[in-house]
Amino acid sequence: MKDDDATKAGFNATTIPWTAPDLIGFQRESVPEYVADPTDIEAFQRDGVVIQRGAFTDWVDTLRAGLSRNLSSPDDYRFPCDSLPEGTPGRFFDSYCNWDLIPEYRDFALNSCAASMAGQFMLSSRAQLFHEHAFLKEPGTQRATPWHQDLPYYCVNGNQTASIYVSLDHAESDVAVRFVKGSHSSGALFYPRVFMDGSSFNVDDATMQAVPDIDSDPESYDVLASALEPGDAIVFNFRTLHGTTDAPLKALRRAFSIRWLGDDVTYCVRAGETSPPYPGIDLQSGDLMREDWFPVIWRRS
Repeated sequence: MKDDDATKAGFNATTIPWTAPDLIGFQRESVPEYVADPTDIEAFQRDGVVIQRGAFTDWVDTLRAGLSRNLSSPDDYRFPCDSLPEGTPGRFFDSYCNWDLIPEYRDFALNSCAASMAGQFMLSSRAQLFHEHAFLKEPGTQRATPWHQDLPYYCVNGNQTASIYVSLDHAESDVAVRFVKGSHSSGALFYPRVFMDGSSFNVDDATMQAVPDIDSDPESYDVLASALEPGDAIVFNFRTLHGTTDAPLKALRRAFSIRWLGDDVTYCVRAGETSPPYPGIDLQSGDLMREDWFPVIWRRS
């Protein structure tokens, strides 16, 4: 990514550098097991997305408190970003890579059943923590999150990936995140996009192509769009296309997403800057991800 593209994108702001997390006191053996329905695992493998109703209801207050801490002093944490043009009503805030800094995020990452859930849906022998990402849209916000895949933003390649998106508020289906079912298995990678205006970047990467105009031909796509309650979780593959509409928000919409790597995931040098950037990682394409930076939280029994 060129410098002006990075500024335009509004992420990877220079803040607290990433360092190896402190895992003192963590015991992998105590990580709770999630009991995944085999039909849901099949649906995830087929569709690249599945909803787990009420899976994290008991964690909603904890994650809301962590997001409040994140918002109270965003510059004290990594990669804070506001993705609305000046003068636009509402607010679209996000921040990521803070699970080692915000105790509520750390508690969820290490002590919830999220790692077990991810490992089972990925059909992996382990779940390696990549990073977390918290979001907030205020009432009055009328801004679509453009259709995109997560994988092209990242410094990883592989098929055994899972994001667990936890809704922290009620969201009607017209404002909740939408997914194109089966899009993870097309083999295509799409240019990452700027949330501020939907434009593509890293367009010199010959391995990628432009995101199709899904909204102009909705009948050609199998779109999952569902209302969500606090504690509902959406599990999706990093390759699954997703985004939101520009329907105006009538209520606060907060969410917390935590991202996991499975057995076949390796480091990847992209043509442009990745988000997160992870400078100093000291890996080559094809290397396994460092366990001191990205700890294995769950292993299959």
